[in-house]
Amino acid sequence: MWRCALPPLLRYPTVDELGARAAALVARRPRDARLRRVGTSRAGTPLWLLSVGHGSRQALVVAGPHANEPVGGATVLRLAERVLADPRLHEGADATWNLLLCLDPDGLRRNEGWLHGPYALGGYFRHFFRPGFLEQPEWLPDGADAATLPETRALLDLQDELRPFLQCSLHGVDVGGGFVELTHDLPGLAQRVAHTAARLGIPRELGPYDTLYWPELGPAVYRIPRPRRGDLAAAITEAAVESTWFHPHRHGTVTAVVEAPMWGVPAVEDGAPHADEETVLRMVSHTLRHDTGVLERLLARLRPHLPAGPETARLFAPVDDYLLVCPGLADTWDPDLEDPGGERPLPPLSTAHLAALRIAGRRLALRTAGLLHQLVTGAGRDPARVLPELDRLLDEWCEDYRDGCGARWIPVARQVEYQSRVVLAAFELAARYAPAGSRSGESGWNAGAAVPMHRE
Repeated sequence: MWRCALPPLLRYPTVDELGARAAALVARRPRDARLRRVGTSRAGTPLWLLSVGHGSRQALVVAGPHANEPVGGATVLRLAERVLADPRLHEGADATWNLLLCLDPDGLRRNEGWLHGPYALGGYFRHFFRPGFLEQPEWLPDGADAATLPETRALLDLQDELRPFLQCSLHGVDVGGGFVELTHDLPGLAQRVAHTAARLGIPRELGPYDTLYWPELGPAVYRIPRPRRGDLAAAITEAAVESTWFHPHRHGTVTAVVEAPMWGVPAVEDGAPHADEETVLRMVSHTLRHDTGVLERLLARLRPHLPAGPETARLFAPVDDYLLVCPGLADTWDPDLEDPGGERPLPPLSTAHLAALRIAGRRLALRTAGLLHQLVTGAGRDPARVLPELDRLLDEWCEDYRDGCGARWIPVARQVEYQSRVVLAAFELAARYAPAGSRSGESGWNAGAAVPMHRE
């Protein structure tokens, strides 16, 4: 059996390394693998598609949709090796694997300060970058026809060209556990996820913050509700807008969003009821409200001293997004505040849900502090004298992740193996529902009325 000569990845690949390793793989197997440019980023970086096999049924795997989630790039390289080594995955399945190496290469480049390690929470958040919501290429807040980002247009064109029976979007959870989001149920996937997670020591997230109001298809597997129009805050926190996940539905595509954790937290796997839910909710909401106030005061001191320009605006956009959503989330989670409209009651919460909410609140504060830290260090001076306080907050909040939540680093090779196995399971299960040819308009495939997420 053929083996790929490329050494295994023990760290996250950079944008340039992704392209180089893909090109080396194609050079070794030119009959079975191809590499083509399918678009160009805003900064002029090529968007590369690695295709393996020559089958009539197309699978599309998208790596790097979020700039701070680099595991997907390593995963697509691993998948290419697996598929080339096992003809059952391409010839036997009459399938072609189309692997987009990175959807947001410009954003990934901005994370290269931590990509190669050492992998520590403080280093990660001090070098963290993720663009503002409107600059993230998977989202279509104004619909597909109005999409202007070149990365988004490239992905939409690729979906319409390939008409894939399966699309996998590869994401990473910085702190928490692994889970999967589906636009259509794949019966049996939850069992595959459980088996893979147990074998690799990956905690499954049984109550992710992202899916708080979403239907559960099985432990750690959730159904993505149809998009709905709403305000920006809801869109940022719930993915409650049209997206490239749902765009290929017209072609009969099932999309699987596969989340793999970097730092695992055992508590996110505890589905038992909590002894004192209200106390935890009160602590989480009050903490987020307090931290938001601290960050807003630091931002007010810092903002007048920063030069105007694209670099400052690029960092301010996600800061403003995070500070926009924090107060509303704190109010939603606070058991002492009544919901006058009764529109967003919290669902029943397990220990896993409460752990995920605590992690999410801390994440928003840490990301904001990290971006403010970069604004100061990038300027090369600190006239507002905020850097010492930002360093203290980053150290204190990262310590809470380590000691308070029990966050522990998961080696890159294990993250990649977990994500690869989940994608392969989704491929096998989706193929059972996708005979050769288009599934456009097939009755029952992802059918159902659009329902607001918090109503499902």
